[in-house]
Amino acid sequence: MELTLYEKVGGEEAISKVVDYFYKELVLKDDSVSHYFENTDMEKQREHQTKFISFALGGPNQYSGQSMEKAHEGMDIQPEHFTTIVRHLHDALAHYGVSEADIDTALNKVNSLRGDIVYK
Repeated sequence: MELTLYEKVGGEEAISKVVDYFYKELVLKDDSVSHYFENTDMEKQREHQTKFISFALGGPNQYSGQSMEKAHEGMDIQPEHFTTIVRHLHDALAHYGVSEADIDTALNKVNSLRGDIVYK
């Protein structure tokens, strides 16, 4: 039986580390996108993001947050900002040793949400 991408990267514990690195070392240090998180409870954000990414990679559906469209409503995220966030996610996954093929699979899932996030 083939492992899910969620299992291949190490499950929720590993994804939680990726998400922490993603925000602390990449997103929040990038002036081009950090302003989107100025009034955000980052602990809650990291928890939601870990559950969302876990589910997106084939793990259990523990995500109970708003729809992507609703969560990004009024943020007016531009295409270049979405691209920057995706690049940071790529770099965070690579930092933790996820293969390029598996990163591509994960980012294809994230990119499928572009229409629910950009210009909302």
